[in-house]
Amino acid sequence: MPLRSDWSARSCSLARGLDVLGDPWGSLVLREIFFGNGRFDAIKERLEVADNVLSKRLGWLLDAGLLAQRPYRDGARTRQEYVLTPKGQDALPVLNAIIIWAEKHLDAPNEVSHMKVIHTDCGRPTTSADTCSHCGTHLTAENTSWHSFKRSDQPVPLAIAPPETRRETALGTEIPA
Repeated sequence: MPLRSDWSARSCSLARGLDVLGDPWGSLVLREIFFGNGRFDAIKERLEVADNVLSKRLGWLLDAGLLAQRPYRDGARTRQEYVLTPKGQDALPVLNAIIIWAEKHLDAPNEVSHMKVIHTDCGRPTTSADTCSHCGTHLTAENTSWHSFKRSDQPVPLAIAPPETRRETALGTEIPA
C-alpha cells in the first residue's frame, strides 16, 4: 500500500497545497534549489537521499510546475539541472514560515543547526515569512537570503527563476512568461 495520498482534487486549499508542498523530501529539494544547488548529484549528496527517492520528488516538483529543467554541459555530455519557476519562487513564504517556526519552537541539536531568514536590503533577520519584520518590505527570492550556520558564515542569496521563465512588464515588475 502506498504511503502517499493524492489530495490534489480536494476542495480544501490547505489539502491541495499540502499535496504539493507537504512532502518533507520535496521541501528539502526546494531548499536546495533556493540555495542554488540544482544538479542531481549535488542535491543527492547534500540531502543524503537515495536516487529513486530524489528522482520521484524531482518528478513531482516538475509535474507541479515548481521546477523546470535547464541543460548544461558536463564535459562532452549534456545534462539537466533543476531551476525554480515563478510558481516555485512563490513557495518561498511557505519555506520561510517553516524555518522561522522551527527556530522559534524546536530545539536545534547544536549551534550550527540554526538557520535564519534575512532581508538582504536592510540586512536584518525577520520573524515574518512574507514581510520583513524590521522594515516592512515584501520578501521575495530577489531580496531574501538564508543564513544556514552549517553551510556558511554568511547569509546565502537565494536563487531566482531564470530569465527565460520570466518577462518584464512596462512598470519593471516581472511576471511569468
